[in-house]
Order: sequence, then structure tokens, then C-alpha cells
Amino acid sequence: MIDLVFLAFIGFILVLGLRRPFLWVLAYAYIDILAPQKIGYGMIQSIPVSLIAFLAAFGGWLLMDYKKGARFTFRQGLILALLVYCAWTTGHADFPEPASTKWDWVWKAMVFAIFLPLTLTTRLRLEALGLVLVLSVGAIVISAGMKTALGGGGYESLYFFVNDNSGLYESSTLSTVAIAIIPLIAWFMRHGTVFTPDWRVKAFGAALIFACLLIPVGTEARTGLLCIAVLGVLLLRDVKRRLTFIAAGAALGLVALPFLPQSYYERMATIGSPSGDESASTRVAVWKWTLDYVAANPLGGGFDAYRGNKFTYDMAVKEVSGNTTSVEFKEVTDEARAYHSSFFEVLGEQGWPGFIIWIWLQLLGIWHMEKLRRRWKGRDGADQQWQAPLAIALQIASIIYLVGATFQGIAYQPVMFMIIGLQIGFHSYCRRIDSQVDADASFPVRPNRSRGATDAVAAG
Repeated sequence: MIDLVFLAFIGFILVLGLRRPFLWVLAYAYIDILAPQKIGYGMIQSIPVSLIAFLAAFGGWLLMDYKKGARFTFRQGLILALLVYCAWTTGHADFPEPASTKWDWVWKAMVFAIFLPLTLTTRLRLEALGLVLVLSVGAIVISAGMKTALGGGGYESLYFFVNDNSGLYESSTLSTVAIAIIPLIAWFMRHGTVFTPDWRVKAFGAALIFACLLIPVGTEARTGLLCIAVLGVLLLRDVKRRLTFIAAGAALGLVALPFLPQSYYERMATIGSPSGDESASTRVAVWKWTLDYVAANPLGGGFDAYRGNKFTYDMAVKEVSGNTTSVEFKEVTDEARAYHSSFFEVLGEQGWPGFIIWIWLQLLGIWHMEKLRRRWKGRDGADQQWQAPLAIALQIASIIYLVGATFQGIAYQPVMFMIIGLQIGFHSYCRRIDSQVDADASFPVRPNRSRGATDAVAAG
């Protein structure tokens, strides 16, 4: 039954796209984020709905959509350069078969990110994409948040729509993305036009933000806790009453403490003592191995090059006997351990050239949003008060992503590439309307001095 519901909804959107081709772009974003083909049990798994929406989005724009305002930017060029370089390293990968498997979905995320800004030429389209992104992620977040609130959370035991520990359904990845979209949710609560920001929208937005904050608790993801802390610090820059904000945040944290399970405290305690946690210890060892590997292979080893690692390290192990606690160091040998960091993931797989392109792409987005924030902040025009808050929301999303990416291998996460595409489209849109305003200011309209106009004024 659930297969028929998904297929009917997707088919309905595809039919509507015959009149409005941009809907096919939104359909692909929805499918790529939520992955309904994984949620279904039968028919939908055999239909390539993602590929159909992917081809429809590109074909609809090329053949049926208008191109006014579309432009190719430098950041799109960076994504294209990274795409070409990844294709080259895949052809020369240390492990060709796993590299080919990862390439099958990475290239789609990059190509869609290059294409997406070409379609985001109006405020309505920018807002529509942001709304689909928030609601698609929100569908997973609401489900997981409800399970957490009802006591069903726990490390590697909080199940989402599917029992698939990959992509957005991986607990740490979902925690990072959930915290990253909170500023975007807040923007819709104040400046959205698709749904007027009345009490219903604000109530739903507040509940969704609360659900997003529950995800790091339900998944017990240490990265999620760090992302919440960074979000709180970043919000201090633009909040009007900082002391009130700090006091409210501290009070909320104190109120939540009694409701947190003991397993959550134990999991978070490993942040301060990584040497006693095998996961944290292997990450440090893998990072050291990656630096040595890139020193010998500066061009990288292609996707999944980590499969060639092997190392030995000492891990502290606590033994409790009655009232006595002793610490012993145990020698551990491990191999083929994942990077657990996007920075080292890109560095090991794409070498220094790919890493420079990737980090340049990320930092340039943060800088572009900062420029838009400064340029539009303080304007009081009728249609000039939503740009600065949106720039802030997208900037914070990128920073939160980089914080989470420090401890996860999510360098090519499709959701974050969509946010990059949204940033590029938004930046191009603001530059275009700003140039129009400057042009209008440079060439003011002269008053009509014709005799007919004078007579009309006199008659009035």
C-alpha cells in the first residue's frame, strides 16, 4: 500500500511538471533526500524513480523552462573541476570496484549541484527548494524525534523509516543535517511566502526545531552535541538580547538533563577521553595514516582508498574491581578503517588537488553569504528584509556541516551539495537584482514635461 502512495504522489508531481518543469527539479530533490524507494517494500524498489526524476529535471529545463537570469558561476566551475578530477582518480583508484560503486552516486550529487543554480532564478524558486529540503529532512526528523520522545532512542538503536545505516539515514549524518537546517526553519517562520508565517506555521516550525534538537539525543551522536554547541555560539552574533539568549539556552539545558538516559551521559563522556574509546582512537590512527599516504601519493588513491590502511595503536582500557579502577593499555591492530572525517576523506581519495578544490568550494560559500549578509543587513525596503536572514541561515548551515564533517566521512553528502546549489543560486539572484537597483539609481526617470501631462495636472 505504501508503494502505491509514493508512486501516486511522484506520478502526480511528474504530471504537474508538464506545465511547470521546475516541479521536476523539486521532485528529484525530494526523492534524493527521502529515498522513498528504500521505504517501500515491493513495486517501487524495481522502478528507477530517482533516475526518472533526474532525467526529467534536466530535460524539462533544457526543453521547456525559461532561461532568463541563469548564469554559470565560479563555484559551479569548482564543482565541475572536482567532478572531473574525481572521475580521473576513479579511473586510477587503488580499489577499482569499491571506487566505482561510490562514484555511481557521487557524480549525481555533483552534477545536480552544478545544474541546480541555473533553475533558481526567482525568489519563489529559491524558497520552494529550501522548503522541499526542510520538509523532506523534516519527515525523517519528525519520525525519529517522536521515537526519541517516547523513549525509543539509543546509540545505533534508533531506527528511522528504513533500517539502512547509510546516507542521510546514518545517525551522525542525520544529526548534523538536522542541526544545520534549524536556521533555515526559523527563516521560514518569519519570511516565508509559500506558507504565510501565521501562528500555524510558527507552531509547526517550533515543533520541528525541537524535533531537530532531539535527534542528537535519540541517536546519541557525539557530533550532534558539538553541532548544537556551535549553533548556539553562531546565533549569538545576530541575536538582539545576548544575555537573555544565553540564560534561556542554559535553562533549557538544565531542564533537559533529568530526562536524558544514562547511556547518553556515558556516550558523551567519551568526548573528553578519546583515548579510552576505540572509535575515537581508530580515527586518530587513520588520520595519521592518511597523512603518510598522501605524502607518498599526493594525487590521492581514488574513492575508498582507506581500504589499504593497517596500523597498530595502544588503547587505554579501564577495569573496575570493587572500589578499585585500573587502567591498562592494550595493543590493538586494525585495518581497512574508514576515514571518519570529510577532510581526510577528500585528502586521501583525491589528494592535495582535490582537497584544495573541495575546501575552496566550502569556504567560498561561507564568504559569499557573509558578503550578502553585510550588503543587505539594515535595509528596510518592502522586499529587502529577507535576504540578509537567508544569507545567515545558509552560512550557518555550511559552518555546521563543516563541524560535523570533521568527524564524519560526508564530503559528498547530496543534501549539503543541494545547500551549496541553493547558496549559488541565491548569490546570483541577489547580484542580479542589486545590479538592477544600481542601474535604476544611475538613470533616474525624468518627469514628463509634455503639454498633455501639464494639462492633466492642472485639470486634476
